[in-house]
Amino acid sequence: MLLSLTSVTKDRLPVFRTAEIKLVTCRALDEARRSGQFALYAYVIMPDHIHVITNSILPPSKTLHFINGITSRRIIDYLKERSYESSLAKLRHEIRPRRYSYSLWDHHPNVRLLFSENMLMERVNYTHQNPVRAGLVSHPEEYRWSSVRCWNRKLLDDEPLLMNIDQISWRRNGGGAS
Repeated sequence: MLLSLTSVTKDRLPVFRTAEIKLVTCRALDEARRSGQFALYAYVIMPDHIHVITNSILPPSKTLHFINGITSRRIIDYLKERSYESSLAKLRHEIRPRRYSYSLWDHHPNVRLLFSENMLMERVNYTHQNPVRAGLVSHPEEYRWSSVRCWNRKLLDDEPLLMNIDQISWRRNGGGAS
C-alpha cells in the first residue's frame, strides 16, 4: 500500500533546525524502515515537519507508529544526552504530579493513500518542492535533507538517507504503482 505521511511537531516547534538533528532523523527513518520492513520512496525534513512516502504491507497506523515512534525516541534521547533542557521543556507534558513525558509529534498526522502512479508522482514532487515553497532554497536539489537527488540519480558522496526507488513496481499500462 502506497502512503504519503506528514507528521508535524508539537506546537509546530522548529525542532529540525540543525544538521545534526536532521541526521539523527535520517538515521531514525532508516531504522524505522528496517524495523517495520517497509520501503521508503521519498522524504523531506522541514524545520517543523516531515513528509515520507512509503510502501508498506502494514496498516497505515502501524507504519506511522514505526516512523513517529522511532524518530521521537531518537530525537528526545539526543536532546537528553546533550542536556538541551529548554528544548525538552517545550516537548514536556505532565502525566502525573511531577512525572513528565515528552511528545515530539502533534497527534493529528496526515496519512494519504496513493492509488496511482500519477498520485505517487504528485506527492513526490510536492515533497521535493517543500523547501522551495518555504523559501529555504531556490531549487530542490540545493536542500540536503530530501530525497530529490535519489530521484535525479545525482547522489552526494554522503547522502543522508537512501531511497528504495528501485523497488517501485511501475505499471506501464496506465495503472498505479505498487
